[in-house]
Amino acid sequence: MSVAELTEMTQYLTFKLRGEVFAFDISKVREVLDFTTITKVPRTPEFMRGVINLRGSVVPVLDLRLKFGMEKTEKTVNTCIIITEVMIDGETIVLGALADSVQEVLDLPSDHIEPAPRIGTKLKTDFIKGMGKQNDRFVIILDIDKIFSTGELAQVFSRDSETTG
Repeated sequence: MSVAELTEMTQYLTFKLRGEVFAFDISKVREVLDFTTITKVPRTPEFMRGVINLRGSVVPVLDLRLKFGMEKTEKTVNTCIIITEVMIDGETIVLGALADSVQEVLDLPSDHIEPAPRIGTKLKTDFIKGMGKQNDRFVIILDIDKIFSTGELAQVFSRDSETTG
């Protein structure tokens, strides 16, 4: 494989939310955890389910379903927390994202990715990097850095530090 071929292939961690397949660039994923006890933090946005203790560090856990206008993620045998790295104002922040289940690590060549759909001017879809095509299904590739606004995450992290510091 040549260097050019390597740069055209990207790996994504695929996961499900209410039957739909989504993906994060694998370079943004630290690990995947089984669902664990989440401690609710008062006065945080609804999509912030709380915090977990990850080897001595406090990590906020966000519910992607709630952020995307779906119902709250319920705990099942497959529910997991994807530990990711998000850039906020040039700083790397660790957070957990709830998923119904993790599917697989998928190698997706760039020619199998369509641009994000344009759905009018009022709906923001800039958090969608693209639509990956695998066999006869679409994989919605998310940009974790753009799912939550800087203001939303600043609100979560400022409250988080107030409650733990």
